[in-house]
Amino acid sequence: MRESDAGTAVAPSRRRPSRSRLLLGCAVLLLVHAPGRCQTHEALAGEVRRTEVAFAKTMADRDLAAFTRFVADEAVFVYGQDVLRGRAQVVGGWKQYFEGPAPFSWEPEQVVVLDSRKLALSSGPVRDPDGKRVGTFNSVWRREKDGRWRIVLDNGCPRCECGGAPAGGNP
Repeated sequence: MRESDAGTAVAPSRRRPSRSRLLLGCAVLLLVHAPGRCQTHEALAGEVRRTEVAFAKTMADRDLAAFTRFVADEAVFVYGQDVLRGRAQVVGGWKQYFEGPAPFSWEPEQVVVLDSRKLALSSGPVRDPDGKRVGTFNSVWRREKDGRWRIVLDNGCPRCECGGAPAGGNP
């Protein structure tokens, strides 16, 4: 009970919330439970770029445990005819690259995000320890329920001299 201005007891209002209050409440819930939903493609591409850079830093830091945290459970890594399926195979196959000095490095040149904001592609050069470009990587990242980006597909290939796809799409 609350008091009126005259000092008498007044029962609390039992009114239903207005439609606008319900819509506002729903909007807040959607924002809280749909991370990245209101972010622009550019902002999300920036997130993925930073994630790819942090992923590459695991190689420079020689930190296989950190590398593992970026790899999705169902990830598939491809290089030529070699296919590694699942986090355990990927980490097992990459363990050799974390022994001794870093055999290569990589950084993203291009990052694009789907309109659904759930998948992104990052691509760029792979360099030997002397900085010479020796290949290209193409990685597909998936935004997980916890809001973190994890790599689901990775395809490394020797250096491509093709100059890229035309502005309108695939050749």
